[in-house]
Amino acid sequence: MAALGWLTPRRRSATARSVLAGEASAEAARKSSLEAQEAQEAAQAAEQEPEFPVIGDDLAAAFFDLDNTVMQGAALFHFGRGLYKRKFFETRDLARFAWQQAWFRLAGVEDPEHMQDARDSALSIVKGHRVAELETIGEEIYDEYMADRIWPGTRALAQAHLDAGQKVWLVTAAPVEIAQVIARRLGLTGALGTVAESVDGVYTGKLVGEPLHGPAKAEAVRALATAEGLDLSRCAAYSDSHNDIPMLSLVGHPYAINPDTKLRRHAREKDWRLRDYRTGRKAAKVGIPAAAGVGAVAGGTAAAIALSRRRR
Repeated sequence: MAALGWLTPRRRSATARSVLAGEASAEAARKSSLEAQEAQEAAQAAEQEPEFPVIGDDLAAAFFDLDNTVMQGAALFHFGRGLYKRKFFETRDLARFAWQQAWFRLAGVEDPEHMQDARDSALSIVKGHRVAELETIGEEIYDEYMADRIWPGTRALAQAHLDAGQKVWLVTAAPVEIAQVIARRLGLTGALGTVAESVDGVYTGKLVGEPLHGPAKAEAVRALATAEGLDLSRCAAYSDSHNDIPMLSLVGHPYAINPDTKLRRHAREKDWRLRDYRTGRKAAKVGIPAAAGVGAVAGGTAAAIALSRRRR
């Protein structure tokens, strides 16, 4: 019988270490079970969500704000830096541009007075110059100051629309010539921007109408949609600013990207989709469809890594 002793359950009390081992094993098993359940539920939810952007939907398009949505900072300020480098204006003007850009990047919102001052400065600077000259310079400035400031996450969202066969437009208060350069370099369809008056190919220093800002953006999108035969209820729009709520409200798929406080609040109230690429934190999910893209998530991660490296 002694030989069979190993078959008999031991009656001695469990030690503290054995209790700890048992509890750890049970916790690991429970955690594994919960993770498997969550993964299954996520897969089922993804299967139920409609495809977006819808491939082959030629009545849909996407409209992207530029400053702080597609690109960190303001295009107009980067353009000013490039013009200063080319002796278009004096050091004191550059200091003003630098202050406006620093404020914009820290605050993450558009201040009407700053934007108006920047526009007035730009108009006075380009007065008398040829449109073709500024278009050529715009290409150079993009490479110097803008190319490495594109948000990878937002770029991935735009690419998802392009891959679905949809047109993608930038909509910005920046000069249309600069906006078109950026759109072309990103492989987008085109751009809507502020139009500066020119006569015989030379800038007069005046605007045609008003800056493409706030409600004017919405009107531009509406006009383009009519001309292109688009169904706005099937279109998407992306912006960081509460100033663009009129544009976002036009479409069936509005996104708040890197939103300011007012837009974030409005997006939550309206159950709009929300993405934030400014930090390493996981973006809040407000009705985000699965097809917003694995590429967008990867892009957000890349943006976070880049920011982390810059801060070191």
